[in-house]
Amino acid sequence: MKKIKGRMDESILVCVYYGPNGERLIRRGCKIASMLDCPLYILTIDPKPFDELDAEKSEYISKWKQLAEEHDAEEFILRDNEKRPVAKVIAEVAREKHITQIIIGQTAQSRWEEIAKGSIINVLLREIPFIDLHVISVARGLKDHEGHFEKGVRAYLIKEGDHYRLSFNHTKDIAHEGIFFKELGTDFNNGVFKFMHDKETLQVHVTDDIVKELKNVSLSEVQGEEETNE
Repeated sequence: MKKIKGRMDESILVCVYYGPNGERLIRRGCKIASMLDCPLYILTIDPKPFDELDAEKSEYISKWKQLAEEHDAEEFILRDNEKRPVAKVIAEVAREKHITQIIIGQTAQSRWEEIAKGSIINVLLREIPFIDLHVISVARGLKDHEGHFEKGVRAYLIKEGDHYRLSFNHTKDIAHEGIFFKELGTDFNNGVFKFMHDKETLQVHVTDDIVKELKNVSLSEVQGEEETNE
């Protein structure tokens, strides 16, 4: 039996899409719901029927259901085989559950925009104008690698010939804006630059302020290369 919430004038809906940010969004929603002592709902939407989802997507859904149970969420909602625009579905669920706050991730918004053929935020503001929208940006932490990198700081890449230079000043020449994670124990700007590129989250290697190419790298590759150089 679920615990009766102290406040019923507030209710939170977390919208998750496949990828590493889903769990983070749920935990953010759980934290806010706990502070407000209000109901929490978790929603994911897929145009395919549930029995046609691949193993990776099914695993994400199982994990989200588990998190919903662990944090005493009111309900985990899966809208599968859904052909309508994503924003319309979110708005419908929000009205059904009397939602007052919606949490959505930056990456999920970009992904779902491709399906919905329009801006989710703009549609939601038209459909349900009296709901607070929280768009969560790229994480400023690197999961499971906190002991190797400093906390992320806002930074920029400036195009210089065939490479990019890291900068911490916003100018008209910037090519990309993101978060820089500096490696611990180095006097130079070595580490990882994390940013959105073509609606995908990329992590690129920075060596002495320089990014040679916009190639996605794993953190283990960066650490392994640094250990080899030592």
